Amino acid sequence: MSAISDEGGEAAKYRAPALSKGLDILELLSTVADGMTQAEIAKTLGRTSSEIFRMLMVLRERGYVEIDNDRYHLTTKMFVMAHRHPPVKRLAAVAGDPMQRLADRLNQSMHLGILHRGEMLVIAQVDCPDNNLTSVRLGAHVPVYDTASGRVLAAWLERDALDRLIGEAGRESPKRADFEADLPAVRRQGFCVSPSHTIAGVVNISVPIFDFTGQAVASVTIPFIQRLSGTSIFPAEYCRDALVEMCAGISRRLGADMEHLHPDLPELQSI
Repeated sequence: MSAISDEGGEAAKYRAPALSKGLDILELLSTVADGMTQAEIAKTLGRTSSEIFRMLMVLRERGYVEIDNDRYHLTTKMFVMAHRHPPVKRLAAVAGDPMQRLADRLNQSMHLGILHRGEMLVIAQVDCPDNNLTSVRLGAHVPVYDTASGRVLAAWLERDALDRLIGEAGRESPKRADFEADLPAVRRQGFCVSPSHTIAGVVNISVPIFDFTGQAVASVTIPFIQRLSGTSIFPAEYCRDALVEMCAGISRRLGADMEHLHPDLPELQSI
C-alpha cells in the first residue's frame, strides 16, 4: 500500500463528520456581518436543512451562535475563548498598563493588534481621557493592506510567511503593490507612520512588539489626531518616539533583545 493510501486510511479512521459540520458553520458565520438563515447556511455548505438544524441547535445550546429574526449570528464566545489563549492573554496583560499610562500622558488613544488570516485583529484598546477621541473597536478585523499595523508586522516576516499573508489578504488586490513597496522602509526605521486609509485627517503611528524569538508578534497603533486645545498637546514625532520606547519596554518583558534588534532606538526627550 502506498504512503498516500496509508495517510488516507488514517485520515478516514479519525474523521468526525458532526464536528466537521459544526466547524463549517462557525467558519461560515464568521465571514458574514448580517448573519444567515438556516436555509442559506445549508445551501452554502451543500448540506440538508435537517442536518444543519441539528448542528445549529447544539451550537445555540453551547452559546456559540444566537438567532435573531430567523438569522443566525456568532456570539462573542469564541472571541472570549481566544483571549483566554495564553499567548494572546499574556500579550494583552503585559501591554495593557503601559498602553493606558501612555494614552493618558499623550492624550491619544491606542490599540494592540495581531495578524489573523490576512487581517489585523484588535485584541486590546485603550482610550485617552479627552472627550474627543479616535479609537478602534475591540475585536475588529481590518484588512491588512489598509493598516500601518499590518505593515510593521509584515515587514519582519520571512518571505514564505509574507507570501502566505499576501495569499490570505488577496494577491489580486490593487493595494498589494503599495503595501509591499512600503515594507523595506518600515523595517529600516522600525515603525510605520502613514495617513489613515479610512479616516481623513488621522495619521496612524504603529510600532511592533517582539517576543523572545525575535519575531514581531503584535503592534501598537496610535490613530494620531492633532489637538488644538488642552493641556496635553504633543506633536506626532514626540508621540512616535514615546510609542517606540513603550513597545521596546513591552518587548523586553516578553524576552526580546531590543538592543540587538534596534541598536539605535531613539532617546525620548522631554517636551
